[in-house]
Amino acid sequence: MKQLVHGLMAFLMTMTMGAAMAADLPLGPGDVLKVSVYGSPDLTLETRVSEGGNISFPLIGQVPVAGLSAAAAEKKIASLLEAGNYVKKPQVNVIVTAVQSQQVSVLGQVNRPGRYPIEGKRSLMDLLAMAGGINGEGGDRLSLIRTRDGKTTREEIDVIEMIRAGQLAKDYALSGNDVVYVERAPKFYIYGEVQRPGAFRLERSMTVVQALSAGGGLSMRGTERGLVIKRRDADGKIRLIDAKQDDLLQVDDVVFVKESWF
Repeated sequence: MKQLVHGLMAFLMTMTMGAAMAADLPLGPGDVLKVSVYGSPDLTLETRVSEGGNISFPLIGQVPVAGLSAAAAEKKIASLLEAGNYVKKPQVNVIVTAVQSQQVSVLGQVNRPGRYPIEGKRSLMDLLAMAGGINGEGGDRLSLIRTRDGKTTREEIDVIEMIRAGQLAKDYALSGNDVVYVERAPKFYIYGEVQRPGAFRLERSMTVVQALSAGGGLSMRGTERGLVIKRRDADGKIRLIDAKQDDLLQVDDVVFVKESWF
């Protein structure tokens, strides 16, 4: 019973905190508001902010609320009601019941890509968690695209390094219309005399011998002598590199394992 009570209390606190944080966000198109006036139940309504940033309110008509906080919208509606002599000293209450204008897009290699509302302060890691985390095809890096003061920027963030080094300064607070894109994990390719030729995830600081292991090891006819890496240079041309077991692989390298003649 105690656990049930504590669970209900925690749920109510979460809902209250979420509503409180949503109240601090600027209103925008698509947001759903519940507006009430104390002592005037006929003025209670639930409405959606239009694409033009307005709501239609009884007696006073169109009210521009885009860019205002819920508290500022309360004052604006109250002043218009009082100025029109509709209600004396009105006490207006505005509750944001659904946040649609403040959303972040989480795309790429995540388990649940989509648009997620920001109800209060949400960080990069918060949104990744809401999207179900990085999926099996995802890499360690993501791109964060943001528009601030009319300028759009793109920053690449190494999530693993950020966590390992405790670089929490890069766990940015996100705002509406930010885009988080999780890149696909880099790959390398191995073929020839190995047990499982194909494409594999390129791990950090991966060596040729580790690539052989990922490919299931040598086949009965394979040899570790004469390994070749096919690598594309900056001009797009393929170079053949005589490889050693401890050489490091690069993205899109192709490892060829020759057949032994002895």
